[in-house]
Amino acid sequence: MAAITAALIKQVREDTGAGMLDVKKALTEAEGDVARAKEIIRAKGIQAAGKREGRKAQEGTIASKVDKGAEGETGYAVELNSETDFVAKTPKFVEFADTVLGYAVESGANNAEELLAAKAEDGTVKVAVEEAAALFGEHVKVGQFAKISGPHVEIYAHKKSAEMPPSIVAMIATDEAGAKVAHEAALQISAMGAKWLTREDVPADVVESERRVATEKSLAEGKPEKIVPKIVEGRLNAFYKEVVLLEQPFVKDPSKTVGKLFDEVGGKAVAFARVEVGKGEED
Repeated sequence: MAAITAALIKQVREDTGAGMLDVKKALTEAEGDVARAKEIIRAKGIQAAGKREGRKAQEGTIASKVDKGAEGETGYAVELNSETDFVAKTPKFVEFADTVLGYAVESGANNAEELLAAKAEDGTVKVAVEEAAALFGEHVKVGQFAKISGPHVEIYAHKKSAEMPPSIVAMIATDEAGAKVAHEAALQISAMGAKWLTREDVPADVVESERRVATEKSLAEGKPEKIVPKIVEGRLNAFYKEVVLLEQPFVKDPSKTVGKLFDEVGGKAVAFARVEVGKGEED
């Protein structure tokens, strides 16, 4: 049996485009015989898996679940990407997305990196995803990952069409009283895409940028300098109403805010998350 060296692995990887772990397994099975290892890789359909990684994977689905524990509930949402919606809507792809979600819940992962490093059936989740790419013949990857916790977690999964799996998942964590309106709030998150829960959550640099833009715009419009600060504050408030969940007008009754919706039931929103297919960082 020939020694399986790093140089040997590198050679087969360059010749086949397969991933390192796949190459190592093939060389082990072939007892170091390079030609036989290449045959094994071809037979398993993973020859170009490494080359697929350079292709964009912006379609896909989002698997989500609420895990109930002794101290409350935790919501998970995991985006699994493919290159085409044809693959994304196949039952096997949706099933695999649910499997990856299961690994997230089981491991208690807090982000995509921890999920990929988590234990899967035959190795890590990263290896499982690489093997799935070979199965589906496309670049497959774990995209956005969201996790929130609270006394109650509500999930709304939105499908853009009946034949497609969920492409938007909205999650909100509330206290027990807030659970009464959690579903309405989840619908709001899905439709209106708030970025922060309260205005205090908006990063200081974002606020300062908006303030500068509002100031420059007001001056460019020829507004008297003495009233510019007041105009700027008005424009900042309009900005908050657009991006802050609790300050957004409630879509079903714009006469009140989402914050008011919670006040009416004596409840509180703790955290929220929104994941939409293809809206994360590009490859």
